[in-house]
Amino acid sequence: MVRLMKRKIPPNYLLEYYLKKPHLFSNIKPHKLESIMKGYVADIEELTLANKNFRQVLYTGKHMQLVLMAIAPGDDIGEEVHEGHDQFFRIESGQGEVLIDDVSTKIKDDDVVIVPAGAKHNVLNTGDELLQLYTIYSPPEHKDGVLRATKAEAEASEEHFDGKTSE
Repeated sequence: MVRLMKRKIPPNYLLEYYLKKPHLFSNIKPHKLESIMKGYVADIEELTLANKNFRQVLYTGKHMQLVLMAIAPGDDIGEEVHEGHDQFFRIESGQGEVLIDDVSTKIKDDDVVIVPAGAKHNVLNTGDELLQLYTIYSPPEHKDGVLRATKAEAEASEEHFDGKTSE
């Protein structure tokens, strides 16, 4: 396993990505990533478009968290309310609909959505391809390093933030 920012990353994801696009890692070799990297620097558009998992936590700080998501056609993230969390979404590919306190708005590539703490919300994929996006929770919502391939897997084993960060 490659260790990135003091956490283990499945080799089938970031190492494979590193080998395909080494220029995105500023020519740092995989065995050097552990000791050199602080914070998180990556081409988020390329990572988001390469992601096929329902949820993958990339980085968790004390006050925010970066998560990739891929929502299957006809599916959604599930209606939720984060009482103490603001949430930012950036749509990289696909089309859908966001509901915030029962107000519906169509979304597409390059759109952003900000959901304030306490708002009931959901993101739905209304297209026929994956809806690929990244989201930033502030503060963190999920346990660091979580990877869930499907929505069903995420619902069956949801792990909330436990205070452990990526660094």
